[in-house]
Amino acid sequence: MKKLKVLVLALLCTAFSPVKADEGMWLLQLMQEQNLADRMKAQGLKMDIADIYNPNQLTLKDAVGIFGRGCTGEIISPNGLILTNHHCGYDAIQQHSSVEHDYLTDGFWAKNYQEELPTPGLTFKFVERIVDITAKVNEDIAKKKVTETESFGADYLKELAAKELKKSDLKKAPGISTLALPFYEGNKFYLFFIKTYNDVRMVAAPPSSIGKFGGETDNWMWPRHTCDFSVFRIYADKEGNPADYSPENVPLQVKKHLSISLKGLQEGDYAMIMGFPGSTSRYLTESEVKLRMTATNTPRIEVREARQAVLKSEMAASDKVRIQYASKYAQSSNYWKNSIGMNKAIIDNQVLETKAQQEKNFARFSRAKKNVQYQGVVEKIDAYVANIAPIMTQNTYFNEVFRSGIEFESSYKAFSDLKVALLKNKKKDIAKAIETLKKDFAAVHNKDYNHEVDRKVAKVLLPLYAEKIAADKLPAFYKTIQEKFDGNYNAYVDALYNQSIFANEANFNQFLSNPTAEAIQSDLMVQYSAAKAAARKQLADAMGKANTDINLLHKTYVRGLCEMYAPTPKAPDANFTIRLTYGNVKSYDPKDGIHYKYYTTLKGVMEKEDPTNPEFVVPAKLKELYEAKDYGRYALADGEMPTCFLTTNDITGGNSGSPVMNGNGELIGTAFDGNWESLSGDINFDNNLQRCIAVDIRYVLFIIEKLGGCKNLIDEMTIIE
Repeated sequence: MKKLKVLVLALLCTAFSPVKADEGMWLLQLMQEQNLADRMKAQGLKMDIADIYNPNQLTLKDAVGIFGRGCTGEIISPNGLILTNHHCGYDAIQQHSSVEHDYLTDGFWAKNYQEELPTPGLTFKFVERIVDITAKVNEDIAKKKVTETESFGADYLKELAAKELKKSDLKKAPGISTLALPFYEGNKFYLFFIKTYNDVRMVAAPPSSIGKFGGETDNWMWPRHTCDFSVFRIYADKEGNPADYSPENVPLQVKKHLSISLKGLQEGDYAMIMGFPGSTSRYLTESEVKLRMTATNTPRIEVREARQAVLKSEMAASDKVRIQYASKYAQSSNYWKNSIGMNKAIIDNQVLETKAQQEKNFARFSRAKKNVQYQGVVEKIDAYVANIAPIMTQNTYFNEVFRSGIEFESSYKAFSDLKVALLKNKKKDIAKAIETLKKDFAAVHNKDYNHEVDRKVAKVLLPLYAEKIAADKLPAFYKTIQEKFDGNYNAYVDALYNQSIFANEANFNQFLSNPTAEAIQSDLMVQYSAAKAAARKQLADAMGKANTDINLLHKTYVRGLCEMYAPTPKAPDANFTIRLTYGNVKSYDPKDGIHYKYYTTLKGVMEKEDPTNPEFVVPAKLKELYEAKDYGRYALADGEMPTCFLTTNDITGGNSGSPVMNGNGELIGTAFDGNWESLSGDINFDNNLQRCIAVDIRYVLFIIEKLGGCKNLIDEMTIIE
């Protein structure tokens, strides 16, 4: 019976009737079944949909991949040149920067292959193949090889992916791995064959005053004038296979790359985006939306705001600290502001009311269908929310303070192993534990860590956590603060950061010269780290217990919603797998009397210039080019230089760096942001307000050629005028 319902869902969710909506992060493998070609062509698609994705031939899909750990990139030359966002490449730019070579401030421009910089840890991943494994999962459930609840689990899906790879013709192909994931909340399952390239080199990046122009102030805002791009290149061995870095590696000769259009764009033009959207929650109930607001967004806002205030002050006072913490600050502030905007947009756009109405409609539908599972599912989800809310709130505060806030810690596990070895006088175990501790010490005190900055962060965040969390749920070291330091957080932090074994190299070396179990037992940082780990486990256990059956409830609810909305096709929530969205270039009216046109120009950069504000500094060379109107072939018909534009495409985090293509599949821009008024879009899409902000490809090429002087890069691209 359950298997039958899944098959029914597949039919319902792939049925079609024409509707006016741009919503949907669509699965490439379902585009034909869902008849998306008719809808896309009605909005301006000129190419054959089979040239976008076809498992049996090279398509646009093969020119798009995962850049790094959380962005999208596109191939823009036959020689493996990658275009992505500046903020996506920011880690790499920061990694290569120093006070002596400040690429964050000055930019970086490689004029030949020899100048391109190897970037350890950076990868680029292509999707080689997509396989529907729903029947296999359902078969395992039916044969009791796995329970329905376990079928969602990472362990089962990882094992299944490994088994499928062993049976595949790709099992011996270099760089190939597999990933199995649920879709439609477990009503469908797909297996992805991924090819990973490990030698990715930095090629070009504009100064941050261009690539991050507008900073926090303009983030998530329109009008926008940020040239948010960076360029990298894939290297491979001489056979074109993935390989670790070697001087012998050569630029990858790719199977597919995107052509670039300089024809420009007009309001109403077709636009499509292919990329890897990270996460959406379009199927949440009203109670779950409230949970997102109070248990996730609010704690994140409070903790990050406090930490960022410290970082901002310290970064302003020191170039070394600015470079060390540039990427960390950017990552933190991005979703700090997003959380603020989301909570506001949920209220402004009446998302709670929309969800409540949907639940009323679903209740009527369930009664009419006489489906007992559907009739009770929302109430069961509401009960789950009531149970999980305090645990999830605490969990968010914990993660924000102790996992992404305070950096200093020690390896309590390695110290514990060493203590046992010392007490038993096992020399081999002692030596092994000490080697582990040396690696852990180096990992903590890396080039991007500043002990004094982190000390100041800890002095702010430790009391903040105590203020927000009940006393009986605080980690055990809070008792030490009260009993041994009279509740003085500053005194405790100073002792922690001055006296502990891991506090500095001198302390660490002194301990290694005579390691004792007593020193480990009494060390404040060992106690802190052990207490933190115990608290994390307790929270994880509580979360796991409270999450019982919620996946099955969501599976039922989504199946019912797809059935209720049939024959209109519905897209599954984003989960960082390849998707396509389509829409149009379009202006919008955020409020009464306010109209935002669909594009901006370099004139707006000059209007925003403020030499006293680091977010709005304009480089002298860019001003020279502007004053001379030296735009080359990249200018508009009226002589202005285009910078950014708006489309109605449905995107979210992970789409950063995604190619924006016209009806012929030619690159016209790179997506980098959403607009403030629609930050509730991850939960509820608003067709009137939702906009994708993209940098115009003409602005990118202008900066590369005229400001960066990299005609060598322009010459290897396929450009259509």
